[in-house]
Amino acid sequence: MTALICGSLAYDNIMVFQDRFKNHILPHRIHILNVCFLVPEMRREFGGCAGNIAYNLKLLGADALPVATVGRDFDAYADWLDACGISRRHVKTIADQWTAQAFITTDLDDNQITAFHPGAMSHSHENRLPPLDGVRLAIISPDGRQGMLEHTAALAEAKVPIIFDPGQGLPMFEKEELLWFLDRATYVAVNDYEWQLLHERTGLSPEALCERVRGLIVTLGAQGSCIYAQGRRYEIPAAKPRAVRDPTGCGDAYRAGLILGLLRELDWETTGRIASLMGAIKIEHHGTQNHRFAHSELAARYEEGFGASPPQIFRPPEIIR
Repeated sequence: MTALICGSLAYDNIMVFQDRFKNHILPHRIHILNVCFLVPEMRREFGGCAGNIAYNLKLLGADALPVATVGRDFDAYADWLDACGISRRHVKTIADQWTAQAFITTDLDDNQITAFHPGAMSHSHENRLPPLDGVRLAIISPDGRQGMLEHTAALAEAKVPIIFDPGQGLPMFEKEELLWFLDRATYVAVNDYEWQLLHERTGLSPEALCERVRGLIVTLGAQGSCIYAQGRRYEIPAAKPRAVRDPTGCGDAYRAGLILGLLRELDWETTGRIASLMGAIKIEHHGTQNHRFAHSELAARYEEGFGASPPQIFRPPEIIR
């Protein structure tokens, strides 16, 4: 029962600005913006959507198979994936490129300004999909433009259910291309900003979009998430984090919970709650792949956070060193 994770493997260079962007950006001078934010500390973390989703799925005890292209500087990340027990057999190295790099600055209101160098990710179309025997579900997350198109076409031809998760790659596609993706997707996962952009570009309401797919999942940050499926709108409450330290990667953690629920054929309320809990656990930690939990802790937090018995699908993950 494997999930194929198409997307980026990237290094995240994460900086925290100990103030608020709004205090330093003059709205009436935005057309000549020239600002510098002093960030005394910086961390370099392992990230990228494919890496983050695979990591969280591994914590949940599910099999994840990342499909990504990386550069000549990938050795440290490769060692980390090996230590986590995450397969690299469909990770392709592009020798004359750098691995994708994100430079993320977060302010005290959790607003983020990100610069992203795609590097080897732009060559994702050179990485053909593996044999799809045993693959129950795939996610198309932000990646090289041509790779997202070609991987979606191959998965649709093989009749593998697809979660279309365009993320920050959504602006690369115009209306007709987005409709093309939706006609091949089984589910769509976006945050509230991305949903507004998707709605504006396609003209589709949630109800109209759900005539094309089985489910639309819209995350709303601290307000939880909404799932449109089966002719209903499911309101998923946010799980309460024990601390708020770093929002980077929360969406990917949420998607891992979503994938687990779909793989295990759970109902939408349970699936959304697992996803919400994964996002809350992630935000308690700096970086996107530094959180851990035991099976018993996850079950206890589910019951504590939602006032409901935890699902019987949680099992202890393999130890990540």
